[in-house]
Amino acid sequence: MANNSDVVVFELIGFPGLPPNYHILVSIILFLVYMVSLVANSAVIGIVTWKKTLQHPMYIIIANLALSDLLFDTITLPKIIAKYWFGDGSISFAGCMFQLFCVHYLGALDSFIIMLMAFDRYVAICKSLRYSSIITNRLTVCACFALWILASIYGSINATWHSQFPYCNSRKINNCFCVNMAVMILTCGDIRLLRETSFNVAMVSLLLPMSLIILSYIVIIKTIASSSRDNKWQKAFYTCSTHLFIIAMYYGPRVFIYASYQFNLVFSLDMSVLILCLYTYIPHMANPIIYCLRNREIRQIIGKTLTMSLHSQK
Repeated sequence: MANNSDVVVFELIGFPGLPPNYHILVSIILFLVYMVSLVANSAVIGIVTWKKTLQHPMYIIIANLALSDLLFDTITLPKIIAKYWFGDGSISFAGCMFQLFCVHYLGALDSFIIMLMAFDRYVAICKSLRYSSIITNRLTVCACFALWILASIYGSINATWHSQFPYCNSRKINNCFCVNMAVMILTCGDIRLLRETSFNVAMVSLLLPMSLIILSYIVIIKTIASSSRDNKWQKAFYTCSTHLFIIAMYYGPRVFIYASYQFNLVFSLDMSVLILCLYTYIPHMANPIIYCLRNREIRQIIGKTLTMSLHSQK
């Protein structure tokens, strides 16, 4: 850390080629994204916590995903909004390392939680008669807690390793938040091992859960196909299709971006930042809608709550 004692601040650039006259517009868009994510994910956490009828394994998992997404957006979006709204893009070395830790910690956590969802759906569809005895609330809570701890190890190692490097080049981070690829190029040391290790660990945290998810859904689809005469297959397929949409939206762009960096595929800086923001923040807004608001029981709870609120105001 002594080598970094002279590093006072980094500067978040956001979209490097964005003309100044678009800064306010971008800040408003990012602010609206944050508000939607904040309201939607907070609503999910609040409803699952408040309603005992929803305290079942699948909803507990969804609440953990909502919490992870809410923390990610709260740690990253306000700073880049301030950069475009007030021109304050500076971030301290400690603040950047904290962001770096949280970004990779919560990103890996999302991957693990989505994997846990796939396992829950596998048991619910393929072992339906034994579901309540296999997947209990206690087991789900313990599994979620273990995943939070496991993901934190990856984030901690990542941030600690980055903090050991001297940063003697430009301190301008061409991104909306501190992330591996944007921070490591600012070092003046040999980063070949860091780059290769970061890539390999990121691939493990992505590809291992994704492989288990694909395997579970192969079995699920086969089970659904074999029970196509049963009227319940449509509900099972509907549940799986929405989950598969989120999986594709989460894993597809991430694997592509990491692979493009590894194989030196060239993207403009603005395009790289835009892709990163799209595949990061859109799922955070979409998850509560896809997983919860399309659920009839939750829609009924929200409807009753809004009706009671309107009646109380009258």
